[in-house]
Amino acid sequence: MTQKTTSTDSSSKDRVLVDAALAGDQQAYQQLVDKYQRALHFHILKLVRNRDVVDDLVQEAFLKAFDCLDSYNRQYAFSTWIYRIATNHTIDYLRKKKLSTLSIDEPVQGKDGDMQMELTDEVASTDREVIVKQRRKMVRDAVEALPEKYRLVVRMRHMQEMSYEEIAEELGLPLGTVKAHIFRARELLNKHLKSRINAY
Repeated sequence: MTQKTTSTDSSSKDRVLVDAALAGDQQAYQQLVDKYQRALHFHILKLVRNRDVVDDLVQEAFLKAFDCLDSYNRQYAFSTWIYRIATNHTIDYLRKKKLSTLSIDEPVQGKDGDMQMELTDEVASTDREVIVKQRRKMVRDAVEALPEKYRLVVRMRHMQEMSYEEIAEELGLPLGTVKAHIFRARELLNKHLKSRINAY
């Protein structure tokens, strides 16, 4: 069997899985994850050297892809589509990370030498605090609404900042199960928060 034939067969199987996933087949989603998770991990690892961050980015890329799965153009290979989503998501992460590390108090080099950057705050600090508190409460409520097994791993991962390996050891669970729980938890959180935002 030639490489081209193998690639065509793989693409055809992917399209079948996509159709099944769109019809509500959870196993089809999982098969797509199982097929591409490892490859995406090494792909993103070339851009981001932190393995824990890479794991998060891979799962978030799958969430993004599955969230807009109905927009997938079957003229192209699913692998090309998911790689593009993962790459763009990683670039967004790196861009935001770079911006967040820039201090507004650091001097900026101008033509006339160093200048102190001063930003006017158009939003009153009290209003900003209210908005931040509302967002935090919304996220906390969404976490509390999760089934216990998902709520626990989310708290350990994002509140206690434990690694996947540490969570697996603490709970006595296989590493793959921990990752699957966190993936599913994020999916549920995403849906819950979207419904809350749309309700406003």
